[in-house]
Amino acid sequence: MKTQMLKTFLLVMLALVVCLPAQARKKPTYQITLKINHGQDTMMFMGCYYAKGNKVLDTAYRDKKGTFTFTGNGDTLTNGLYFFANERGNYVEFVVYKEKPFFDFETEHKDWTTNMHVKGSKQNQFFFDFHRQEGKITTEMARQRNLMDSAAFATFEREQYNRLDSLKAATVNAHPELFLSKMMSATREISVPVVDANGEKLSEYQRRDYYMEHYFDNLPLNDNSLIHTPRAVFYDRVMNYFDNVLKYAPPSTIVHYMDPFLDKCKPSPEIFQYMVMTLTQKYLQSKVMVYDSVYVHLVNKYYASDDNFWSSPSSIQSEVARATKWERLLVGHEAPELILYDTLRIPHSLHAMPYKWKLLVFWSPNCGHCKHIIPEVYRIFDQYSKQYFIGAFTILSDPDDKTRKEWREFLKSYSMNSPAWICLDGGEANCDWHDVYDIQSTPQIYLIDENNIIQAKRLGESNIESVIKAICGQ
Repeated sequence: MKTQMLKTFLLVMLALVVCLPAQARKKPTYQITLKINHGQDTMMFMGCYYAKGNKVLDTAYRDKKGTFTFTGNGDTLTNGLYFFANERGNYVEFVVYKEKPFFDFETEHKDWTTNMHVKGSKQNQFFFDFHRQEGKITTEMARQRNLMDSAAFATFEREQYNRLDSLKAATVNAHPELFLSKMMSATREISVPVVDANGEKLSEYQRRDYYMEHYFDNLPLNDNSLIHTPRAVFYDRVMNYFDNVLKYAPPSTIVHYMDPFLDKCKPSPEIFQYMVMTLTQKYLQSKVMVYDSVYVHLVNKYYASDDNFWSSPSSIQSEVARATKWERLLVGHEAPELILYDTLRIPHSLHAMPYKWKLLVFWSPNCGHCKHIIPEVYRIFDQYSKQYFIGAFTILSDPDDKTRKEWREFLKSYSMNSPAWICLDGGEANCDWHDVYDIQSTPQIYLIDENNIIQAKRLGESNIESVIKAICGQ
């Protein structure tokens, strides 16, 4: 019996001895080495790019052979551009793209890029070969800058830039499968035709329309790796479209071009999520009064749909609730009715105000910005109220005893006594106007017409006079 128990015990121990080394020898998810000959660094970082920033992913210390080894146990490296960097800010980039990330890099400390040798990665062999050729051209330009007169150097410089363009084009055409080629293509402007398919000359409007339609032709938006590049490759290129190309475009035009762009992003979940979130925040925070309709469109079409795979139910509900409020307050929509009392307890209706134009003003003497801007708003109102037949429906947004006293003193000190400037206590109303008008901060100023249609919003000291003259004076 004892002999049998001993045999069983030995078998169990043998199994453990065999099993433990097998677990220890489990292959890592990535292993990348960097050897810098004659280098003095003892610590090296490995990082990656993401949209407009970058982050450090791993840290390694130099071993006795002068090698830094970055090993992942469970963490995977997504496709994209990565970098090694030391504590002094020196860095060199490398590629992870459709290859198992088991690479060996070796270089000299004086010039990491030029002297880099690669094992285990054809993508990186091409990457560093290209940069060596590029480096020769840029080095020669720098050398000749002080040897030639300005006219001769200008000609030489143009020739060298043409060489660089040819080098890039040759690489892209010969090796479109390279991540390097995809990055270079992404930053290349599209060519806008001068004539159409029938040889007819295109107008400036037609050429601009072509540019708008084809702006993203060179960006592989269906490849998630594009977002893991320096900001000039992806982020700046995309945001230039919405910040500059579509600058001051009507909301309908923005939506017309934005939806096809986001459709192109859908095959890349990471890019699609990032762009929906980025554009939503952009138009949520926009100071252009009519762009809130773009925000509402984004929420209704992308957040409140099956396309939204990244948000929790509660965050979706919160975003949709805000968009629903904003949709009621869009320019061109009817302003929600408000009924409040003045200082004499006389009720006043926003909709029943007998004026051709109405200013709806939410403010408080407790608000520092209000103290500055409201006297100027009153001055402008007083100047144009009779000319354009404007009335003002102004609401105290912090109605408590202390603020009410300050409110009355403020009105008196600035002589805000025009009968068309109606001062209303926000403490009692027909609705929760904080919620209905989404008053998160003050002052908030609307311009409403006689049919109670919102004509302008988010007015302030810098634009209220010009808006009144442009809209009320037409």
